[in-house]
Amino acid sequence: MHAEQPPSSPSPAAPERILEGVRVLDFTQYLAGPSCTRLLMELGAEIIKVELLPDGDPTRRLNPQRNGIAVLHAQQNRGKRSVALDLRLPEALEAVRRMVRSVDVLVENGTPGLMARRGLGYDDLSAVNPRLIYVSVSGFGQTGRYSHRSCFDFIAQGMAGVMHMTGDKEGPPYFVGIGLGDTNAGVHAFAGVGFALYQRDRTGRGTHIDVSMVDALFHMHENAVSAASSTNGEFVPIRQGLHYQPTSPAGTFKGPQGWIVVLCMPNQIDGLWAAMGRPELAQDPRFADYDARIANRDALTALIEGWMATFATDEELLEVLEANRVPSGPVLSPADAIDHPWFREQGAVRDVDDGEGGTFVVPGFPIRFGGVRPNRPAVAPQFGQHTAEVLASFGFSDDEIAALGAGGPAA
Repeated sequence: MHAEQPPSSPSPAAPERILEGVRVLDFTQYLAGPSCTRLLMELGAEIIKVELLPDGDPTRRLNPQRNGIAVLHAQQNRGKRSVALDLRLPEALEAVRRMVRSVDVLVENGTPGLMARRGLGYDDLSAVNPRLIYVSVSGFGQTGRYSHRSCFDFIAQGMAGVMHMTGDKEGPPYFVGIGLGDTNAGVHAFAGVGFALYQRDRTGRGTHIDVSMVDALFHMHENAVSAASSTNGEFVPIRQGLHYQPTSPAGTFKGPQGWIVVLCMPNQIDGLWAAMGRPELAQDPRFADYDARIANRDALTALIEGWMATFATDEELLEVLEANRVPSGPVLSPADAIDHPWFREQGAVRDVDDGEGGTFVVPGFPIRFGGVRPNRPAVAPQFGQHTAEVLASFGFSDDEIAALGAGGPAA
């Protein structure tokens, strides 16, 4: 007699199909909003990028360009379908309202109030489609005293305290040299869409998601806010230069060839002494406990860098640190990652089609599902490339499409 077998559950969908059937109207440009909709595209959502006549997304004109295509634009807008509309025309605004009736998500990253002034705000469109999930990404949020302000990434970094914490202690604040505020806000918006879809499944209603770049960055402070508030001013968050204020050794050290990051918590410090061949340092009163190592950071740094200089290569040094379970790693240029074996093996970088018969490298999707990264093949659209096709899919007649500009510049 065989034991009864539980019913088999369906195998999980490929990551590229998780959001299959989800339709998104994308009114975003530059980086923050497009980062959100790019991630949704990777999971299979249909992204209809509404670009405004006469020029479309301003990133189309940025350098560097490859075969006449701006690489930043191509990376952030792969797999989307471009619809060119002139939202100064009442007919175009009505066309958007008509499309909204049968989409799931709308994402916009204009200055707060802009969409509402066009009659395309959340209150306007949720009346047309109560199931609509409406995402607004902005610098300072949809409400409050700064909501009207224009914002770019580095402005958000300054306001959120990121610049204050970056650079040499005695020097000026530096911005982080990547689009951290934009892309971080895009990831928060992406997460919000997933939970809003889940909520809609349970309630039948959509919602308005409000993501502020400053909020999203400020949320990343792991210690500075809580430590400053809980120590009556004893802990002063400040730029730290090469080394991390709360512990030691923790920071960037000069290796034989480049820079090496080492961070040892108290339970890992014995591994460093072993790697250095200096077990007696555990008894040295300068380094014997957590507080002493912080107080004598400069002396400890000098010892570590002197030991590192005895190696011929960074790779040899890192092998010894790893053998002794010392948390460490090299400081890489983003260009170094393109052909780095770890990034290649992990799929953390990938080659994508540039639409002209060539390829370029972009970061891979950052989440695995069942051990698999989404890797949806896709190219960035030409401006207005899909206007007629998309409008027809929403039931617009040829005459109606012609009245809206017959497909825009690519028609």
